[in-house]
Formats: sequence, structure tokens, C-alpha cells
Amino acid sequence: MISGVLPTARSVSCVAKLDRMRKALRHEEPDRVPVSDFFWGRFLERWRRELGLPADADPYRYYDLDWMVVNPNMDPHIKPFEILEENEREVVVRTGFEAVIRKRLDLPMPAFLEFETDTVEKMRAFHFDDPWDERRFFAAGDNQIDGVGDGFQRNIPAWIERVREVYPDFPVFGSVCEGHEMLWRIVGSENAMLWMGRYPDEVARFVERINAFSLELIRAQIRAAGGMLDGMVIWGDVAYKKGMLFSPDYWRRVFKPGVKAMIEECHSHGLPVIYHGCGNVNRIFGDFIEIGVDAYNPLEAKAGLDVIDLRRRFGHRIAFCGNMDVRVWARGDREELKRVVLTKLNAAKGGGYIFQSDHSVPDDVSAAGYEYVLGLVRDKGRYPLDLGEFDLPDLV
Repeated sequence: MISGVLPTARSVSCVAKLDRMRKALRHEEPDRVPVSDFFWGRFLERWRRELGLPADADPYRYYDLDWMVVNPNMDPHIKPFEILEENEREVVVRTGFEAVIRKRLDLPMPAFLEFETDTVEKMRAFHFDDPWDERRFFAAGDNQIDGVGDGFQRNIPAWIERVREVYPDFPVFGSVCEGHEMLWRIVGSENAMLWMGRYPDEVARFVERINAFSLELIRAQIRAAGGMLDGMVIWGDVAYKKGMLFSPDYWRRVFKPGVKAMIEECHSHGLPVIYHGCGNVNRIFGDFIEIGVDAYNPLEAKAGLDVIDLRRRFGHRIAFCGNMDVRVWARGDREELKRVVLTKLNAAKGGGYIFQSDHSVPDDVSAAGYEYVLGLVRDKGRYPLDLGEFDLPDLV
């Protein structure tokens, strides 16, 4: 049985950040607009090089950003990676999702080569290890979400150790994957799309089992944290640049109930939920409001989402997290950056906005460019907001 650990004391700065985040998510105006981000590894290399920083320099601590996410082991099967091939250029592994993944060390994202669960019969027979297994939280080891992605890492320190490390200085959000995010990682995107069309009820039954697993993973995570979580991120891509990956009606019938149950569980513990979903989710944005999502991230400008338009449409029924177009960031034109950043800050009137990129900061952004944007937000994002010529009087 998992038992939580006693939290350590928090710094004065962390208490201020937590107040800032809580007020923003409650649609109140804190001292200033919260700001944080996710960073691609290549950006971190460039950032350290351009600023002459050591190899372990961390932008969260360097800039004293406002929140962080720490992922537990979400693999359906808890086990070490099986190394199938390895050389100085790449590694091919089988993970606890029973997926075979090639990670080229010079490229940002891995390639999914094959999935053990490649038939409906195998999907039907798929077994999930216990979501309450203490190894997910209290033991070092391999896991796909943290280990094979932008980078490659083995024997990741225990989740509770990573939580305890950042808890004194940052609001800490745990995380979990919703039904579709788990589904495609188990069966592959092609099978997920095909089987939804050919075997919709079989997929629905499997997603019910995924939802049950993820809900228990939330409960176990909250228990294991012993009071050191300040919120939860639900990861779940269900859209691409132009719209949904599959029918909104199918999402509502199959995936939405699981997300709703996870949100309700988090709220029962006083934890706000930030939902991270890439792509253009305009067709179901109202559904996220209906089921109680506190804030939506990353609001990809590349997919046509605009936080100003969303605020006008939905008011303060939901908070927003993200939407800074990294393509503008990369161009580095100071006047354009100023115009875009200060215009976006109109969405922060009355609270309800966390400033971040529209996904993660890439390596075509310079350290100086990132610092310029961060400085703008911290200067002009102080309440009461004074956005000058970029003020939009219809947004209050």
C-alpha cells in the first residue's frame, strides 16, 4: 500500500509562485502573469552555449520560473528497456508500452518502428501492471515518457525524489495520459485510427480499461506525493493542424468520460488540472469547459488557435496556458516580438492566463530572444496591466 511522504518546507519565492498560479487559475489577478515553459533539448544546448553556462544549468532555476511538471512511470508494463540495437549514433529499444522505438541521438524525436499489440485480439488480451505499484513512484528505473523522446535516458531517478527536489522552489504538477495518448502508444497511431473506424466498440472497451488504469494512477500518484502536488497535467493529443484526428462524437462517447473522471478526482483533492493537447481542438473546446478543465495548453498558434479569440469566445470559463508562437520567437524581430507578446497579455486581464510558448521552446530560438520575451512578460505582465498601444479595450 502506498503511503505518502511528509513535504519539506517551501521557499518564500515558491509560496509567491504558488499564490500567483492559484490566483491565475481562479481567474483572479495576482502580482503578475505567471510564466514558465517546456524546452527542447537542443534549445537547452544552445542556451547554455550562448550564455556560457555549465552543462547542468536549468532554465527553471536560472530564471526562477513559475511551475514545473514531474512525470511518474506511466508504462503499462514496469520493466527495464530492452536494448535491441545500440551504437554511437542511435539506440533501438523495446519499452514498457511494448513499442519498439529508434532514437537517433542527433534528432529531436524518436521513430516508432513497431508495436507488439498489432491486432485487435492482442489489444483485447493486453494486460496492465498495477497502477499502484510502488516502483512507479519510489524506485529509479526506465520509462518511455521520460526516457525516449526529445532525449534518451535510462535509470531515471525515482519520481518522489524528483518531486522532493523541486517542491521547495516550484509549484509541482504531476501528470497522467488520457485514453487516446495511451492508446496510440500501445497500438500505434495507424492502428488506432483504423480500428476506431473498423472496430469502434472494441476500441471503446479497451479505452475503458485505459481510463480505469489512468484514474488509479492519479489516485496512487496523489497518495505517493504526500501533499507535494499542486496540480495535475493531463496529456492527450486528439487533434492536428486542421482539426480533430477522429470524430468529435466518438471522442465525446469514448474518451471524454475518462477525462471527466480524472478531473473530478483531481478536484476532489483540491488540485487544478491543466490539459495539454496539441493541434486545433476548436470543435470540442466547449466540452473541455463542460468537464471542468482549469486551463488548456499549449494552444498552438501553428494550428490556428489564438488566445485573444478564445478569450472573446469563452470569457473566463476556462484559463489558458501558452499560445506564444515560437515561429515569431525564432525570427527574433524585437518589434514583432513586443507586439505579439503584449497583445497576447490582453488575455490575462482578470487573471486566467499563464504565459508560455505554443508547445516548447525550440533550438531556432536564441538565448537572447528567449530572455527578451521573458523580460517583456515580467515587466509588462504586472497587474494592473498597462499594455499601452497594444491594449484591447473590449477584453476585461
